[in-house]
Amino acid sequence: MAAHGAQKALGWFEGPGPEKAAGMMHGLGFRPGETYAKLASWNEIASGVLIAAGLGGPIGPSMLISNMIVAQTSVHWPNGFFAQKGGIELGVLYSAAALAFAATDYGGVSMDAVFGLREKLRDPFFTALVLAGGVAGAVLILNSRDTSPEGPATPTFRGKNSPIPDEPAAN
Repeated sequence: MAAHGAQKALGWFEGPGPEKAAGMMHGLGFRPGETYAKLASWNEIASGVLIAAGLGGPIGPSMLISNMIVAQTSVHWPNGFFAQKGGIELGVLYSAAALAFAATDYGGVSMDAVFGLREKLRDPFFTALVLAGGVAGAVLILNSRDTSPEGPATPTFRGKNSPIPDEPAAN
């Protein structure tokens, strides 16, 4: 996930880079595109690094799940389930793996273990709170989408302030 984010944020690994990522986000209705591209990209980088390092308990998985909810809803949902058609399959698998990490543990060689955080970060209330925060964040972002067409609206009324001329009166 961190490498996927680096493709967008930094143009690494043959990725689109920040300008094309911003254009994509703008086209999806996330405006301003630059801001949302940065948020998505750096969320992917941070969540991937946290999970790979085994640091932060459920925080990294929650960030990843939040990102997947937004991506699967706004990009992949219309394509159905299977990945070969651009569907939600891969995002669902990423989310399931993240949920498994959030609900269990990274293990004895994780950074959480090194820093003595394994038990502290495994509180069920904390895990539920962090996961709920990730879902709420995704819902807020999805609700901020502006999918209205760009450009001036087409007038649909006739009258004094309308550019559509009045119809001639019937004789």
